Amino acid sequence: MAERGLSSAGERPLRQPRALYMLFLVEMWERFSYYGMRALLVFYLTKVFLFSDERAYLVYGSYTALVYASPVLGGLVADRWLGYRKAVTLGALLMAAGHFAMAVESVQVVYLALGLLIAGNGFFKPNMSTIVGKLYEKNDPRRDGGFTIFYMGVNLGAWLAPLVCGIVGETYGWHYGFTLAGIGMVCGLAFFLAGQGMLEGRAEPPDPGALRAPVIPGLDRERAIYAGAVLLALVAWALVQAGRAVGYLLGGTAAVVLAGLVLFMVLRCDRVARHKMTVALVLTGFNVFFWAFFEQAGSSINLFTLRNVDRRLLGYEIPATVFQSVNPAFILLFGPVFASLWVRLGRRGREPSTPMKFALGMLQLGLGFAALYYGAWSARDDGMVALGWLVLGYFLHTTGELCLSPVGLSMITKLSVPGVVGLMMGTWFLSVSFAQYAAGLIATLTGIEEGAPGSNGGLEPAQTVMVYGRVFGGIALVAIAVGLLMVLLAPVLRRGMHDVH
Repeated sequence: MAERGLSSAGERPLRQPRALYMLFLVEMWERFSYYGMRALLVFYLTKVFLFSDERAYLVYGSYTALVYASPVLGGLVADRWLGYRKAVTLGALLMAAGHFAMAVESVQVVYLALGLLIAGNGFFKPNMSTIVGKLYEKNDPRRDGGFTIFYMGVNLGAWLAPLVCGIVGETYGWHYGFTLAGIGMVCGLAFFLAGQGMLEGRAEPPDPGALRAPVIPGLDRERAIYAGAVLLALVAWALVQAGRAVGYLLGGTAAVVLAGLVLFMVLRCDRVARHKMTVALVLTGFNVFFWAFFEQAGSSINLFTLRNVDRRLLGYEIPATVFQSVNPAFILLFGPVFASLWVRLGRRGREPSTPMKFALGMLQLGLGFAALYYGAWSARDDGMVALGWLVLGYFLHTTGELCLSPVGLSMITKLSVPGVVGLMMGTWFLSVSFAQYAAGLIATLTGIEEGAPGSNGGLEPAQTVMVYGRVFGGIALVAIAVGLLMVLLAPVLRRGMHDVH
């Protein structure tokens, strides 16, 4: 009974369901494989296949955008036919194949590997989060804490990956790094298969008979879905080579999904359900702003770290790539603190509403960019910025992320109408896909246009520091303004959530 959320005294225990920790391990290994491969991708394309920087970044941007767009389809298929357990298994198999294929030094095989990873992520990512949501009853106070713990699994994998796959790949050979990423995905799949009994039937197909129904003679619906997943990988293989066409695809996909959800809300939802779905969509829109700014960490902030941050500590210069682990390290340190904080505030009736948590996250993100701006503005005459400002920026970005991201996933599972939870989760990840695309456009504002090829375009740090500083200052102003707007809207959105807390 405790696993269902009730103790013998009729009170909900603070102990989390056992299945959460199994899902934590699965997600950790999947994220290890993803971030391990991502840490190597641009270097692999430029050093092995001699891609230009622009071409490599275009492939990278198309890949990351499609990774976050594909869950819309995978969530829908799981909701309607396949079920979450089978969808996660299918996704893990496709991604493992993709990681191992990355080790083959053929550019077309690499494109195909990226296609497999995109398709696999589409079936894996939204449905893992949906399964976590199904571990809890409605309004279970452990839910937000559970999602925060689950989110820590993401960051444990993200922290380990650059330190293991990145170092091994660069030092001993690229294929070793990609192979380690593939082994990580296989480990995640093994944990999931071994722990399925803990799910207690929560992730099964909604109608097993419909899966066995023939689509055409000799081909039932389940096998047709598996064939469609392979076809999706081939489509993604073509798209990662198409570059800018991905932007048009994202726009078209968003229009179709939004129109379908609005039509569903009008025709199939009562007033209360319509209000809840509207709040979910509004917060999903604000999510785009957050991640478009936050994801500068992988582009403009990385180059700012390389070119303009004094990384010397105790006589040793820390490699710029090491700082990719700062954000996940902070989450590992402070994730349990936030999980406990929400529970304690909830007991006292003082826990901020979900919209207010979004606002707090956005405000802290803005303050983090303000710290980076001030660091650039107060740089030494040689253009070098004190390391502390970079660390402070990452710290504030992390606390903002802990307010918004795990709570955002929980919000989708609580506000969505049964039957479209997976689709709404996919829509959430589609908003992150838009953010990835927007982040790339924002990062181009920091581009160094002059000088000979080199780590800083042939310019001195004093010439580049305020190129970054001005952009970071602009982001800070916009993020803080959006955060204040969300503070004003929070009471209205809270009323639209009705009985959901």
